[in-house]
Amino acid sequence: MEKETRSFQAETKQLLDLMIHSIYTHREIFLRELVSNGSDAIDKIKFESLTNSSILENNTNFEIKISFDKENRSITISDNGIGMTYDQVVEHIGTIAKSGSKAFKQALKDKNTASEVDIIGQFGVGFYSAFMVGQKVCLITKAPNENNGVKWESQGDGNYTIEYSDEAYGGTEIPIYWRDNDDDNNYDEYLSQYKIESLIKKYSDYIRYPIKLLVTENEYPTDENGKKIDDAIPTLVTNWKILNSMTPLWKKTKETITKDEYSEFYKSKFHDWNEPLDSIHTHVDGSIEYDALLFIPEKAPLDFYSKDFSKGLQLYCKNVFIMENCPELLPDYLGFIKGIVDSPDFSLNISREILQQNKQLETISKNIEKKILSAFKEMLKNEREKYTKFFKEFGVALKNGIYSDFSGKNKEKIEDLLIFSSSNSEKEITFDEYIQKVGDKQDKIYYVSGEDRALIEKLPQMERLKEKNIEVLYLFDKIDEFVLERMNEYKGKKFQSITKGELDILNSDESKKEIEEKSKSNEPMLNKIKELLNEHISNIRLTSKLKSTPACVVTDDNSMSLEMEKILSEMPNMKDFKVSRILELNPEHEVFLTLKNCYDTNNEEKLKTISEVLYYQSLLTEGLKIDDPIEFARKINKLIVS
Repeated sequence: MEKETRSFQAETKQLLDLMIHSIYTHREIFLRELVSNGSDAIDKIKFESLTNSSILENNTNFEIKISFDKENRSITISDNGIGMTYDQVVEHIGTIAKSGSKAFKQALKDKNTASEVDIIGQFGVGFYSAFMVGQKVCLITKAPNENNGVKWESQGDGNYTIEYSDEAYGGTEIPIYWRDNDDDNNYDEYLSQYKIESLIKKYSDYIRYPIKLLVTENEYPTDENGKKIDDAIPTLVTNWKILNSMTPLWKKTKETITKDEYSEFYKSKFHDWNEPLDSIHTHVDGSIEYDALLFIPEKAPLDFYSKDFSKGLQLYCKNVFIMENCPELLPDYLGFIKGIVDSPDFSLNISREILQQNKQLETISKNIEKKILSAFKEMLKNEREKYTKFFKEFGVALKNGIYSDFSGKNKEKIEDLLIFSSSNSEKEITFDEYIQKVGDKQDKIYYVSGEDRALIEKLPQMERLKEKNIEVLYLFDKIDEFVLERMNEYKGKKFQSITKGELDILNSDESKKEIEEKSKSNEPMLNKIKELLNEHISNIRLTSKLKSTPACVVTDDNSMSLEMEKILSEMPNMKDFKVSRILELNPEHEVFLTLKNCYDTNNEEKLKTISEVLYYQSLLTEGLKIDDPIEFARKINKLIVS
């Protein structure tokens, strides 16, 4: 039969242009697609040989080969798989998106044998990715037990030629002749040993058959002991170099993998100098099958808390790399997890670049989340020091999982994983450990926010709390108090900031009565001070929570704390944000007696000065700025000389 010229049956050149320029966003994946097609072809012939061994024609050394000619600007990808007949080429290559692999997969399903072989290509368009780099693409193929091979050729213009050929020797060979470089595209970058090796390593490292590259290397003469002879002139030798490892680490059983192997895989795959803190390796069978190899980094990346950080796991489908970061596989609060998920059940779009949304993906994502959280709980229980190290790096991410979840579903998942410093412990403790210690003695979990332990422990409110051995959680991260506000309570115990409202736990019935009596007897003076500080405070009251400090500033139970005010005031357009403030006075302090004396002697000027100084001192103690430091210093000087 003579060479025929035909038109593509899939609605012409416009559709081919769309395939080349729109579906594939990265030209480099042409190599992935053609290698994957070669792997499919070998899978098919191996499967068919189970019932018809003659089709192998003594060909059992299955492999995929790549060679390139930089001078003539061409690359060839070949396999010794199933090959195609003349009619199959017309049907599957001449018609865009006519998928032989898809039909083959359906046939396997009909035979209930789909699990016996993996078929990567499901849409039949991967072959056309060759036109992204090639101005002319050939396909030379021969099916088993056929007398003649077939040669197909096209320049991607909507037409192709096809003819019988004696060039084919079984399997499929695809020569690609490169496009000319232009201002926007350097096609020749793919015509180098380094580039080809890097692409195979990135996309096809775990294809189950050897991928070989024809390379020319220097070979040096050696002596009788096999030692290289100094100053000898090397000769150029052409060899086939295997590029892929073929056996994915995640496909091996955990018992056969050493800690060092996990570590080396992590460091090389995810470009981290540090050892992983821990690894999670799991295989799931059933209605959905997948393998997952996950790593908890030791250190947070420098850009982890920036908007530029890309979260997500690497996605593989049947050992073939599909996506660098698949965000759907991880909730945001676990975005620091590195790893790989490989499943034969992923539904891919026709370019194999983006996952279609489906139930399988959602189920795998939920299972992975549970697995990771379970690993955290196990570490918290059995390796406390390691967990503390982890939490210092990524605790904010977990906290954000609660704060950013308005549905409240994450609270139950994460709350038992949170740890905080505390007034009664040198080591961080959980909420559960806190309530186990306090038991029924208190109905609240007390906390305080601050920059560090030293500053927090100098707060006026802490003195009495320590004296009564009431444990207080120390919150150092800016997000902490927002998280506790969102949680509201833990196992029935409400969260209570020691800088908000009254601390009833410090007040016995006797002390409450005493404060009520003193407040009533000093009500005129308190009203006068409130009037003098009207622009600064919403209320003034006496308190029994202070010991050696004359005053403090707090907020109402239903308001934000002063620490939250500090954080919000640092945000754009919120510099003037202020919460309503309450000045609390210690009636047992000698300064209170001075205030009383000023009021009783009608020395309103001094009463105002002392009241303002107490207010400003209280703000400074809380780490807040005062509006006019110079005026504050002037008032201090005035009191010194009065």
